[in-house]
Amino acid sequence: MEAYHRNRLQIRKNLHLGVGFLAATSGLKDAGRLEFHRVKTRRCHISYLQAGVGDPVICIHGLGGTKGSFLPTVAALADEYKVIALDLPGFGDSDKPIAVPYNAAYFADATTALMDELGIEQAHVIGNSMGGRVALELGFDHSDRTNKIALLAPSLAWLRERKWAAPLKLVRPELGLLQIAPRPIVESILKRLIPNADDGWTAAGIDEFLRAYLQPRGRAAFYAAARNIYLEEPHGDDGFWTRLAALENESLFVWGKRDRVVPISFARHVEDVLPAARHVEIDCGHVPQVERPKETHRAVRAFLGASGQTAAARSPRAATA
Repeated sequence: MEAYHRNRLQIRKNLHLGVGFLAATSGLKDAGRLEFHRVKTRRCHISYLQAGVGDPVICIHGLGGTKGSFLPTVAALADEYKVIALDLPGFGDSDKPIAVPYNAAYFADATTALMDELGIEQAHVIGNSMGGRVALELGFDHSDRTNKIALLAPSLAWLRERKWAAPLKLVRPELGLLQIAPRPIVESILKRLIPNADDGWTAAGIDEFLRAYLQPRGRAAFYAAARNIYLEEPHGDDGFWTRLAALENESLFVWGKRDRVVPISFARHVEDVLPAARHVEIDCGHVPQVERPKETHRAVRAFLGASGQTAAARSPRAATA
């Protein structure tokens, strides 16, 4: 990561292959070395990377992302924790089954399936965007497997009116099996939407997205997951915000001050519903661990290392540069 940030290393097209090759040929033999694996679980084959020795930390990527988006986190925390970043089913190098729900409950169950395969009884969880929503689901339904939860710009159920909800319910995500737009058109759209799309980690992240999206099953998974995020009910007995109020895990919310996907205004709603949670605001967009890794990982490390009593005694709202 140091070489990458100093522009002495470039990896494009396939982070799993490129970084995996570097890790496999590094000559390191210690137990905490960076490793890439793909294992069969009760759900499907799941691809993951891991490094470090210590209490386990599971990292869960966002919509369209892969485990590669957490390489900065692995580099930052592996000196103290065993950090595992997975590709959720439907994304990256994991299996992409058809006719599965691709919602938070399904992804949470897939995560516990990986934990079972790796012999991990309980872990801290870090999730970005959609991965943050999955991390919360682990806290809701698998609290016995989940310790502290760090949420980096997490996807949350919409509170405003969702004017496209009714027609979207009629659209089947399996339509993603068809390639409507050729690759050059998809790439041009991404470059218009994403600042600095040709630079460094951003370009590598786009490559990772395209590797899955340009596969029929990957597109179907992407559309299904996006649809479920949009359609999630905010209120009611099983509504997101109702369930959030019952979360028992210690939680940290990291918000990007310039996040245009999950606006920082959501923080006040979380504070109202979950007053014991801690909050940190960082001058970045939607992927804090990539955009501002030092500030993000300093906050996460302090949170994971704090005792329950110490964390509770601190102010619930903090800010970093």
